[in-house]
Amino acid sequence: MAGGSDASETTVSCVRCGNPANLHTQECFKASWSTHKSVHLKAKLSSIGAGTPCEQNLDSREGWLYCLRRGQARSPKLPPFDWTGSLRPYPISRMRMVPAGIDKPDWADDGTPKIEPNSDLQHVVEIAREVLDAAARVIRPGITTDEIDEVVHQATIAAGAYPSPLNYHFFPKSCCTSINEVICHGIPDARKLEDGDIVNIDVTVYYKGVHGDLNETYFVGNVDEASRHLVQSTYECLEKAIAIVKPGVRFREIGEVINRHASMSGLSVVKSYCGHGIGELFHCAPNIPHYSRNKAVGVMKAGQTFTIEPMINAGVWRDRMWPDGWTAVTADGKRSAQFEHTLLMCAKDVPE
Repeated sequence: MAGGSDASETTVSCVRCGNPANLHTQECFKASWSTHKSVHLKAKLSSIGAGTPCEQNLDSREGWLYCLRRGQARSPKLPPFDWTGSLRPYPISRMRMVPAGIDKPDWADDGTPKIEPNSDLQHVVEIAREVLDAAARVIRPGITTDEIDEVVHQATIAAGAYPSPLNYHFFPKSCCTSINEVICHGIPDARKLEDGDIVNIDVTVYYKGVHGDLNETYFVGNVDEASRHLVQSTYECLEKAIAIVKPGVRFREIGEVINRHASMSGLSVVKSYCGHGIGELFHCAPNIPHYSRNKAVGVMKAGQTFTIEPMINAGVWRDRMWPDGWTAVTADGKRSAQFEHTLLMCAKDVPE
């Protein structure tokens, strides 16, 4: 004969983690699930190790989550996606804080750019260069891009400036770190740089009402010859484009020069992203396409400030967007490189 159960002597265990729930009935356990499920999240984060995002070696502190919806959402799980290459996103840490005494752009509080104040361009590009150089000095196998972001953040606020990407349209970090097949806008996360990687660091700082924007691609350890060719050719594309900048030149000519050199080097030019005007606004007119036969309007005039930032791929020019809504990767999973300068058009024939 079956006997009745004594509720005071039984304990329900979780079928997922096997841990006792310290509750006496299944109904009680269900009612407390919202509290108990936090155990699963902490266990997942603490078990993440090296190799893949799900095995990355993180501690169990809160904040290490995957970025979604262009920075407006987080998830403890790697989102499903048809990945084009071997790179995967890793969890990201919490948004870094900026001291109250630093002048901030209007999106710092709510993530939405509006109108920015007037000022001059003095010092801003010099600060951006100092910040980028500080980040470059720590690049090595084994460092995470989140740690690089911390260096960028601290160097920026130490100079009395604001890291422009932080909370811009909800971007969660202070710089962009784009590894291997990432074309641009990679989010710094917990992945460690590996020997043979290439990584682009894109820095923009906001100082006294204006922005300065530049980026460079770096070698991590011993890099193969194909990657060296890609990075060197990309830098040459930027140099050749800068060489034609002077008053009266049409903006569309920049793309012709870049595309010609990239094609001769056996590479392709990304068409989805372009250079842009900059200064009191982070992004504004003119648009500066880097590919040939583009439809850019206007000619260069004294007083204009803009960026040239060619993105060059080892394979096809087409791109895909990761589920985080920011990270653009090559459609075929092959590597991409980029270099960027901010230019001030002077009355003389040489840009500054």
